[in-house]
Amino acid sequence: MRRILFILAILFPAGSAIAHHPGERIDEVMAEREPAFEPTDLRRTPRLRGTDADGGALRLEALQDRIVVVTFAPEGCDAPCEAQQALVRKVQEGVNITPMREWVTFLTVGPATGVGWDRANWHAITSKGDAGKTRANFSALSDRNGSTPMVHIIDRGGRHAAIFHGTGFGHVNLILYLSELANAPPPEPGWFDSILGLFQ
Repeated sequence: MRRILFILAILFPAGSAIAHHPGERIDEVMAEREPAFEPTDLRRTPRLRGTDADGGALRLEALQDRIVVVTFAPEGCDAPCEAQQALVRKVQEGVNITPMREWVTFLTVGPATGVGWDRANWHAITSKGDAGKTRANFSALSDRNGSTPMVHIIDRGGRHAAIFHGTGFGHVNLILYLSELANAPPPEPGWFDSILGLFQ
């Protein structure tokens, strides 16, 4: 496993120019390669505010300079959420042996154990307000029916980029997707974003 991740780190270094990477075609390429992948490309992401395990306030809007991987692990989800959390921990392990470690943050919304996570770029947060409504607002971004747990990918600038569904996706595919986002130039804020920022 570590050998594969090391090779990935060499082949897909964040911040470098890669001659044959999919670049702007990443959504198309990933959709062909990964059935669990759903591109969303939405400029706005539902509000997510809460407190982390240390009691500190955490707002998704405050992480707009980073790529954020958001998962939900509500009480009662049990096996599906546990399996997905284990898979996303493997993604974090792959990300964190590359320079992407500085640019990607992982958030688990709901009661979660820190076992296996690197706390340098992972936070378990308790949603402020109605956690079920927050989860439903994120789920509503998907055009697919079903209630499988989702992994939401938020690009820099707050753009909701994609969803990886369920527990059967290839963790390497998600690492490659994050690498492509990290290699892309950060989005320029538009006038609407600047005005909206005044009210946040």
